[in-house]
Amino acid sequence: MRILTREALERREHELLSPEATHAASSLGRRRPEPPDPYRTCFQRDRDRIVHSKSFRRLANKTQVFLAPEGDHYRTRLTHTLEVAQVSCAIARSLALNVDLTEAVALGHDLGHTPFGHAGERALCAAMASHKGIDPASAEARRLFRHNEQSVRVVDVLEKNGEGLNLSLEVTDGMRCHSHGARAMTPEGRIVSMADRIAYVCHDIDDAERAGLLDEAELPAGARAILGDTSSERIATMVHDVVSSSSRRGDVCMSDDVWGALMSLRSYLYRNLYHQGDAKSEEPKAERVVSQLFAHFMAHLDEVPREYKLFDDPASVQVADFLASMTDRYAIRVFEELSVPRAWGLRSNR
Repeated sequence: MRILTREALERREHELLSPEATHAASSLGRRRPEPPDPYRTCFQRDRDRIVHSKSFRRLANKTQVFLAPEGDHYRTRLTHTLEVAQVSCAIARSLALNVDLTEAVALGHDLGHTPFGHAGERALCAAMASHKGIDPASAEARRLFRHNEQSVRVVDVLEKNGEGLNLSLEVTDGMRCHSHGARAMTPEGRIVSMADRIAYVCHDIDDAERAGLLDEAELPAGARAILGDTSSERIATMVHDVVSSSSRRGDVCMSDDVWGALMSLRSYLYRNLYHQGDAKSEEPKAERVVSQLFAHFMAHLDEVPREYKLFDDPASVQVADFLASMTDRYAIRVFEELSVPRAWGLRSNR
């Protein structure tokens, strides 16, 4: 059989990819230099490291939108991640950009997410703010913990008992810049930011309809007219539009009409699903779990696992690292162990 070496793969990139693509051979490198792999480019290697990481496996039991949903077909943080990767790679492939880099960024973009989705993130920010004497409702408080920055901390510091995954700088930049209005240095990273919005808007509508919380007919008529009446139609419309618009403009973008339709659906979801409604009824409980766990471990630092105390970080950062790593069910289990009294069995003297 023929062997396809890393050098051959890098040559193929130069032959096939567009001039705007990020080539593996021209990567900015890693935080710690390593010998190259004989058969994988640096971005392929990064993708594999992410898939084999503990934090990636934990995404299977972290909330996307619905807390502990009844049913097998609702998205988790892992299935969201896979859908973002699929959409991202479809766009990157059509634009002749680096699919390996795109996939690595997409698979890693949510590794730092808290349990219980954005409710958990809000609760952790508020708990850290209260500890520091900052108004929990302030913009300063919201900056204390951001899942995109935590994703980079996971791969730079926390994985592999403090060694990190030592990913390429292009990958960690894309992970950091997928949200909060930041702009990634590479077009591949910018694709993931766009694909994240496409994926969550479409699949959150799908999940909400499945749960009986939204009806297709209630969605903004103008957005439906532009994007389509089903999840698959909407994804196809937006992917095709990103490809054609980006090709014309020379940067990752959507046409104004399609972007406006996407933002209209997103605003509708914020009004009717993300911030209110039946899907949010359990969030106060989830926020209380995170808040009380933070308070407990701040008072009992000896109970924080050693892997989160390997560096000279403030206690609040160590506790936040531990809590953010938890899956929903592990957080609930720890909370119950700390809060719910156990039955005390007495031996009979008979």
